[in-house]
Amino acid sequence: MLEYTARMSTPEVVIVDAVRSPIGKRNGELSTMHSINLLGDVQKAIFDRTGMDPAEVGQVVGGCVGQVGMQAMNTARNAWLAAGLPLSVAATTVDAQCGSSQQATNLAYSLVKSGVVEVALSCGIELMSQIKMGSTIPDPDTTGVPVNSRYWKSYEWTSQFEGAERIADKWDLTRTEADEFGLRSQQLAAEAWAQDAFGSQIVPVEVPVLGEDGKPTGEHNSVTRDGGLRETTIEALANLKPVARDDGIHTAGSSSQISDGAGAVFMMTREKAEELGLEPLARIVDTCLVGTDPVLMLTGPIDATQKLLSDNNLTIDDIGLVEINEAFASVVLAWERELSPDMSTVNPNGGAIALGHPLGGTGSILMTKAVHEMQRSNIEYGIVTMCCGGGLGTGTLLQKL
Repeated sequence: MLEYTARMSTPEVVIVDAVRSPIGKRNGELSTMHSINLLGDVQKAIFDRTGMDPAEVGQVVGGCVGQVGMQAMNTARNAWLAAGLPLSVAATTVDAQCGSSQQATNLAYSLVKSGVVEVALSCGIELMSQIKMGSTIPDPDTTGVPVNSRYWKSYEWTSQFEGAERIADKWDLTRTEADEFGLRSQQLAAEAWAQDAFGSQIVPVEVPVLGEDGKPTGEHNSVTRDGGLRETTIEALANLKPVARDDGIHTAGSSSQISDGAGAVFMMTREKAEELGLEPLARIVDTCLVGTDPVLMLTGPIDATQKLLSDNNLTIDDIGLVEINEAFASVVLAWERELSPDMSTVNPNGGAIALGHPLGGTGSILMTKAVHEMQRSNIEYGIVTMCCGGGLGTGTLLQKL
């Protein structure tokens, strides 16, 4: 009976390390890589840093949106094997649209929390320079379309661009507010790099150099810095053309960038961490995935944040750090209207408008940013949340250890 009770006890799940690649701009710093090489380099870095035997990992759960071409056939597993990591460790690749690797983290947490495994690695990848948005529907005439007339009877089919503009309409957000938020992201990211805020989380990546024939020359460039940062002014942002509607509030300066990048989050039971002599960065307190209006599409962070706070008897004032994906300025600004946070705690090192949004990689990148910033700035509670295509919101509540 005592043995059964011990097995049924709920373990505490801790994050012992989290890493990310630099985020490359479209057709830029990381664009000549193969997706499984980039993700494999990030996966392997966890074990180089911790010194832990990767064979101890119970399962790998990865996130990826464009699961076609070099990102098809279980990218997380292919990356793991290509990196020379133990074949005995199983891997799964999931798709929750933009929140894919945050949901991968939440699923990996659930595996550890439920006692299925003691150790799990979550991760995510998107190489958008090579796997374009929409690549998973190569020929609608042959393969069909994602939704059909049965779906349309219940919901209007909108794009994320239109959803972002409808959010702006609903919350009475202005072009000036969007531009100011875009400038804020760039300024905070530049300041973060100047202060070396990302020094503990970045994995340098060796990127192949291609010749004029498009083939590798055998040489490599070492990429160590995010490539999306741009110097700008509020006047310059005001002169950009809208990207969705002619009278819309969003421009390239207030929308997330098409990017390349990967991240990984390493978690285990607290008992296992103590056994291995590993010092945890944070514990995962709670997670959620919520469904929201698929027409507005991008309001999920509001519901996810509210659920995490309510379920854990917290208020927004208890949260010292929020990493909310800057898919579009209106996503964060509407969330601000509903939650009334201290905005100095929100994306303090810049977000996807400045750094980039490599779709399936972003969730693990935001998780990495959060746990390292919580350590750097001695913050007790943090929330990571994302909006996702189709009307979903991901949420993870963290506590610094």
